Amino acid sequence: MSDIPEKLRILLDYWIGHNREHEEEFHQWAGRAALFSTEVARYLAEAAAEMAASSRKLEKARETLAKSKEGG
Repeated sequence: MSDIPEKLRILLDYWIGHNREHEEEFHQWAGRAALFSTEVARYLAEAAAEMAASSRKLEKARETLAKSKEGG
């Protein structure tokens, strides 16, 4: 039997956590950047939102993987 699903579950957990760290950091830096450039702050805030969207997709992948293991 392949250990790919288990490795993928571990990777998905890691990627989701890592994305959340980046998202938080982008928000923090957006606040700092706003002191000198609203445009830079906006791009950082947008990047944070896109990182959150990416995390949601990874969470869906993790949920789907878990369901496939239950059925398999």
